[in-house]
Amino acid sequence: MKENTKQLEEIVVVAYGTAKKSSFTGSAEVVKQDRIEKRVVADVSKALEGTVAGVQSTSGSGQPGSGASMVIRGFGSISASNTPLYVVDGVPFDGALNTINPNDIESVTVLKDASAGALYGSRGANGVVMITTKRGERDDNQISINLKANWGISSRAIPKYETVNEAEYLELAFEAYKNELIYTEGIDPLLAGTQAIEVMKGMAKGVLGYNEEYNPFNMPLQELINPITGKINPTAQLKYHEDWKDELSNHNPLRQEYQLSVTGGNKKTQYMISMGYLDEVGLLQTTEFERYTGRVNIDTQAKKWFKTGFNASFAQTSTNYNSASGSVISNLWYTSQIMAPIYPVYEHNTDGSLKTDANGNKIYDYGKNRIALANSNAIALLHEDKENNTRDNLSARTYIQLSTNDDEYGIFKGFSLMANLGLDYFNTHEMSYSNPYTGNAATTAGSLTKAVQRQLSYTFNQLLTYQRNIRSHSLDVMIGHEYYELKQQFLGAQKTGFPFGGLYELSAAATLSGASSQTDKYAIESFLSRVNYNFAQKYYFSASFRTDGSSRFHKDSRWGKFWSLGTSWRISEESFMKKYDWVNNLTLKASFGSQGNDNIGSYYAYQSLYNMGLSNGSLNGAGINSLENKDLKWEKNENLNIGIEARLFNRLSLTAEFFNKHTKDLLLNMPKATSSGFDAYPANIGSMRNMGLDVTVTVDILKNSDLKWTLIAMGSHIRNKILKLADKPEIISGSNIFKEGETVNSFYLPISAGVDPLTGNQLYWVDHDKNSNIVSKYKTDDVTLTANSREIVGNRIPDLYGSITNDFSYKGIDFSILTTYSIGGEMLDGVYGSMMNVGYKGYVWHKNALRRWQQPGDITDIPKIMWDQQLRVTDKDLINASYFAIKNITLGYTFPKDWLTKIKMDNIRVYATANNLTLFSHLKGMDPQYNFTGTVGYTYTPSRTYSIGIDIKF
Repeated sequence: MKENTKQLEEIVVVAYGTAKKSSFTGSAEVVKQDRIEKRVVADVSKALEGTVAGVQSTSGSGQPGSGASMVIRGFGSISASNTPLYVVDGVPFDGALNTINPNDIESVTVLKDASAGALYGSRGANGVVMITTKRGERDDNQISINLKANWGISSRAIPKYETVNEAEYLELAFEAYKNELIYTEGIDPLLAGTQAIEVMKGMAKGVLGYNEEYNPFNMPLQELINPITGKINPTAQLKYHEDWKDELSNHNPLRQEYQLSVTGGNKKTQYMISMGYLDEVGLLQTTEFERYTGRVNIDTQAKKWFKTGFNASFAQTSTNYNSASGSVISNLWYTSQIMAPIYPVYEHNTDGSLKTDANGNKIYDYGKNRIALANSNAIALLHEDKENNTRDNLSARTYIQLSTNDDEYGIFKGFSLMANLGLDYFNTHEMSYSNPYTGNAATTAGSLTKAVQRQLSYTFNQLLTYQRNIRSHSLDVMIGHEYYELKQQFLGAQKTGFPFGGLYELSAAATLSGASSQTDKYAIESFLSRVNYNFAQKYYFSASFRTDGSSRFHKDSRWGKFWSLGTSWRISEESFMKKYDWVNNLTLKASFGSQGNDNIGSYYAYQSLYNMGLSNGSLNGAGINSLENKDLKWEKNENLNIGIEARLFNRLSLTAEFFNKHTKDLLLNMPKATSSGFDAYPANIGSMRNMGLDVTVTVDILKNSDLKWTLIAMGSHIRNKILKLADKPEIISGSNIFKEGETVNSFYLPISAGVDPLTGNQLYWVDHDKNSNIVSKYKTDDVTLTANSREIVGNRIPDLYGSITNDFSYKGIDFSILTTYSIGGEMLDGVYGSMMNVGYKGYVWHKNALRRWQQPGDITDIPKIMWDQQLRVTDKDLINASYFAIKNITLGYTFPKDWLTKIKMDNIRVYATANNLTLFSHLKGMDPQYNFTGTVGYTYTPSRTYSIGIDIKF
């Protein structure tokens, strides 16, 4: 059986050129246009999840227009960036990915090892994502017009946490008050119930507010709760029910997208012109993303020895957003999650009916007498405050190529000289307005911040290539030079003191709170070379070398050297394999090399930096706020890759790759004597290893002429280990620890010893006494002793993660389903934790709190509830991070060719698609894909999208 020629001759976009898949010695995977277009997304990073083995993606924010974070083969750094390098049409890209229209993308190639990415030197250590846009077609002056339209609606992709209702909340609140009186103040249990009811409606500590203002039931508290049993009167009825999470949400927000592209050309010139419009309304009210895009790609073979091309794209985006994060009132994802169910969004009359103003509008309840988050209403702020970002983005690429490919050039045959120039420019206007009446800026009569940022970067390279085939020998040599420069400029100001609301210009405010400006510059100069050789299309060898000089480092440490070696052997081409005609392809490959990471968080990390804003009375001055280190340099990866590629029975494909990525010279803070005035300074003193296996299996289960079924399964296993840190072999950061011999971002927590069945107190295992002396482990309910008795109890990195894709087609019908999975790892869900350890009155409980300890003898893992008690997060609060998700389902129909010919159309396809359809995890409400560190906070929930569309070509 002959090998699958089409698959082996596939062209792969690689660093500074292209290569045949069969001859490539590195690790690279291609995601084609049809895969990308099935994901209805604004940012291409969200379309890559589940398409490449070894790539981990977060779910990303639900904010319209937002993207996903991505790491390739694990964490390459602790304090520097782990983000891969993005390259668009051969040139590194410095714009926002959501300014690239996914419909303009022809393919995305992910480079994972040193042989594939070492030519990107100091920026390639975290992997490289190569984005190639669509080109024109050689079609004898034929013009092809493509129209696409897509309409959709969105909803929550992550279900809500299961929280208590109004009746359950009041029963738990009563019990918390009663326990506080019994166990803190020593009140007799028979009297505590009656006193608890009085406290609940008291102004100082009561959850119900003045005159039971926040009692949602139709009877007073004395009749509502039995002081002995603590149960709600079964005849009680709710007067109102309002869910903060529902009230802040748009219901079925709309998404609409339209595309027009024109392609054409002849043997000499090809072109592609496109325009696009996207409007995406968010789940959170007032949030929205709008984008206009345009692109022109032109290639022309002016002479047989001269080729040139020009690409230009423009995008304008406008984003209305809510940037608040963390535990602050203005963060609606915080407020709506923690607010007890008895508190309404709007004001109500005593009979439960809504109060309205003179215009009939509902009146927001600002919680004047609310014990939790008093004098605020985050949903009202959502409409009264405003945040907007407008960005204009321009990208251009141009090249010229001189080549001598014909025999007439004699000994000069095979030379090619190419010059590439790429430019990325964006201009961003940012506005953040807080109203003068309520919220964070009420005390300053409002606040307005405006900022303008402008960035220009360009890359200019010159590449000389020599290619020659002599009998069974094939040689490809390239040398080149590249220069990259970036310049950023920032100007911002803030003013307060507005006479009234709704004013969005700085001139309308009275007081200048602050103003600043900044200019940053960054440059890299590089010299690079590559050699590719193969013999008889069986034995392949590649080598590359690049040296970079980066302005981020001192002139004496500026230059770094990066290199790679790769080889592959196509065993299936050997004569002894001819009898195995069921083996279409069998290739072994290996590579080793080094890559760098200069994205260390500062353009001036090696320098001493000064704070120029200091003053002493009438004297102005400056102070040093960081120390220099002239020896600072790149973080460097040494990357080993060993793989096998096979195609069997012209039906089964297998790719398996073992990798070992050793990161050296990690950037960490070196401790310094405090007498110097500084705790530490940045230095290259750490090392870390990521080792694992990527496997991709593709099976053509059915290959009939009409019915086809292809299964693609991907799986990756990775182990991370910190090999060396600073002089202090561990760094503790909250609930995480970085320690030699352990996994990055390991959880460092006290150990739970269960719940005492006699007292209901949370117990802990500790190995220190009150004087911090080490002793044998013992159980205690003294939370103060847990600080010195923490242990490493897990980490977020899964044991196995990947995806399963099923593609079906029957005549004109196509159906596909993409699922992703992750097995192993732990999460620490801060939202769930706060619902289970309600230390603040007026905050909601999770349903699991109903399993709490209530009386002596109860066996449970939930301690008794009591206001103001201190509980520590322990190992029992870790949640299994495993999940299974249905990421995309697409059903399409392409009309028959004979029917299309009659109406003079080339193609019509209609389709329906669902993104982020379902998530199965160990805790309803938790997003196990939220981030890579394993901690979950109050953030914009991801969205599920249902869409229908049409694709017309003529």
